[in-house]
Amino acid sequence: MDTATAGRTLPDDPRGRRSGRRLGAWCAALLFAGVSVVVGCRAADTDGITPVPQLLAFLPWLLVPTGFGLLFGLLARWWTGMVWGIVLLCLLAWFIEPYGKADEPSGPAVAELRVLTSNVEFGHGTGALVAAVHREKPDLVFVEECENTCDARLRRALGKDYPHRRAVEGGGSEGSVVLSRFPLRAAAGVPGTMGMPGAVADVRGHAVRLQLAHPMPPLPGQLGLWRRELGELRDFAAADDTTPTVLAGDFNASQDHAVFRRILDTGLRDAARLSGADRVPSWPARTAPTLGAQIDHVLVSRHFAARDARFLGLAHTDHRALVVDLTLHQEE
Repeated sequence: MDTATAGRTLPDDPRGRRSGRRLGAWCAALLFAGVSVVVGCRAADTDGITPVPQLLAFLPWLLVPTGFGLLFGLLARWWTGMVWGIVLLCLLAWFIEPYGKADEPSGPAVAELRVLTSNVEFGHGTGALVAAVHREKPDLVFVEECENTCDARLRRALGKDYPHRRAVEGGGSEGSVVLSRFPLRAAAGVPGTMGMPGAVADVRGHAVRLQLAHPMPPLPGQLGLWRRELGELRDFAAADDTTPTVLAGDFNASQDHAVFRRILDTGLRDAARLSGADRVPSWPARTAPTLGAQIDHVLVSRHFAARDARFLGLAHTDHRALVVDLTLHQEE
């Protein structure tokens, strides 16, 4: 031991401390910058370009990198960065709040109905869906990615209980089916890459517009198609604001996407929002409900009250099914 330094504490290396703080500040800045791009697009009411639309689906989870950024900023004593991070936290908290109206309809109740929507992933989840339908006994069933074998199986297993149907036949993800206990009248449906059939149901003597939603997902290079097909669904919603309407399915969009909020701006309300389940993830089923996004929705016009929205795990599909109980009210 060096006797000259014995009994004395060596001073910390100031250059090491400065280097560590600089690294922490850089880590915080990178995290804050990434989150700021996504939050900025949300604040500007736009979905931006890839990868922003994909990240917007998981907007609440941006609290995690923001929290790590604040930790790095604190360790680096980067006070400007701390202010930046706190502002991001406040904006995220604001945007996580439910979007859309949640008021109760006026007029007397005239009918009760249960709606189930399920994406069965190329038909793989058909068996689990059939079991869920027998158990839940919905009045209306919206099935996405129901290819030809799925369609045939639904006819055999559910045809007796659901004698009325509208379908777009196709393989892979193109097929879709609407099953109903109520009589159905043909409607044009919404054009799209994947099938989106429509109908008008006679619910206890009241006409109800039905439309299945399954626009293309926001894949890189196909954002224009995604926006266009969600825009077609918005046009359907806006075309008639007097007839009770149910628009249900896999929207490939959450309330944090501007194109989805445009649909809600027509006056439709999200049934999960009305039931207090607006942030419950429906996809991907493997990580939900711990981690995921709510992209499966039942949207209803002001004529409906909603309660008891539940997301069901089904085997062999990457989506959770959504079941919601609705009450139809007659406007006075």
